[in-house]
Amino acid sequence: MDIRQLTPDFSVAPQIEPQDMADIAALGYKTVICNRPDAENPPSHSAEVMAQEAKAHGLTFLVNQFPTPMLSMEHVTAQRGLLDQAEGPILAYCASGTRSTMVWALSVAGQMPTDDIIAAAARGGYALDGMRGQIDALASGN
Repeated sequence: MDIRQLTPDFSVAPQIEPQDMADIAALGYKTVICNRPDAENPPSHSAEVMAQEAKAHGLTFLVNQFPTPMLSMEHVTAQRGLLDQAEGPILAYCASGTRSTMVWALSVAGQMPTDDIIAAAARGGYALDGMRGQIDALASGN
């Protein structure tokens, strides 16, 4: 398991395994967000299976699935809603952690300075410099 902390309350990871839920809970996470669509996974890693494992270990499991590169404002708005309702710390996952990082960055635009968002992503190994304009536009309400 490759967890990358972006903020004290939010981390991302490439695809996790159902059996990872015990370790995720032991690490203190309270919520897991799935950003990877079932069509990209075998049935053993479906959101339903992952949700059952999460629940068995006392974790809340939330879903905002979208295929790469189909990220839309609908997904950003949905992620913002999940982040607002979720108890932290939160772990979001997808295939590589990139789409979870991107949707997080856009969903927190205006709540964190753009430079801080890009720096947090970079610390996790995700280069979002090319998204600066989008983050700034969302932060300014455009």
